[in-house]
Amino acid sequence: MIFYFSGTGNTLWAARRISEAIGERLIPMTSAGPEAQGFELSDDERIGFCFPVHGWRPPALVRDFVRRISVPHPGNRYCWMLCTAGDDIGETVSIFQKDLSPTGLHVSSAFSLAMPETYVGLPFMDVDSLDKEHQKKAQARIDLERHIQIITARGEGATPQHTSHWPRINSRLLGAAFVKWLVTDKPFRVDPARCLRCGKCAEVCPVGNISGGKRQLPEWLHQGRCLTCFACYHYCPVKAIDYGRRTRNKGQYHYTNQETTQS
Repeated sequence: MIFYFSGTGNTLWAARRISEAIGERLIPMTSAGPEAQGFELSDDERIGFCFPVHGWRPPALVRDFVRRISVPHPGNRYCWMLCTAGDDIGETVSIFQKDLSPTGLHVSSAFSLAMPETYVGLPFMDVDSLDKEHQKKAQARIDLERHIQIITARGEGATPQHTSHWPRINSRLLGAAFVKWLVTDKPFRVDPARCLRCGKCAEVCPVGNISGGKRQLPEWLHQGRCLTCFACYHYCPVKAIDYGRRTRNKGQYHYTNQETTQS
């Protein structure tokens, strides 16, 4: 069983490829309700978690999900995790394991993939160039196949490769600032003159934080659910959405190929 969360498709691509390779089902974390979740598993079924890194930490939605999860015989389960990031992941693995530990599960193998950049919420951050995007995807395909071999063999002790030289500073100091000041939907705006009123932004929002649909302008709900994953911004077909002034003249990106679409 593979639990996943994906905003702009990088993690969804990886989760689907792993699911296909090891023959285990995919379950979106966004399908979980407010109560603790119990799941039926076969005796030897593995448990995997796939998610993007937000601010050098697991996203709030992921942290909330794993705190409420309930699985039978957790101590006997092979458990693995994979996270995707545009650059480094800091202490994401240790933070995730700490959140997961009350359930009785322990991460036996942890992996990271460097994928095309999606965070555009700061003035100095933008999507990657096309050349860099293609290079990252090519390397990620190679790395992912290696990770799949370890997961298939139920390998122990694999570690992420993208922790940077300052994981504590990134995850604890910068990550805390990110959560406090940057995880908010308040700066999102739509240009009515450009908006097609197609409803795509509301459709792709993983937490249902946008009201509206076809023939309606989108409205962000300001209810504290936004993850600033920028799915709404990146999937807009006419770039009618901005995050204040921070996304002016910046690019868009979401993972697309013949086998992966947003869901």
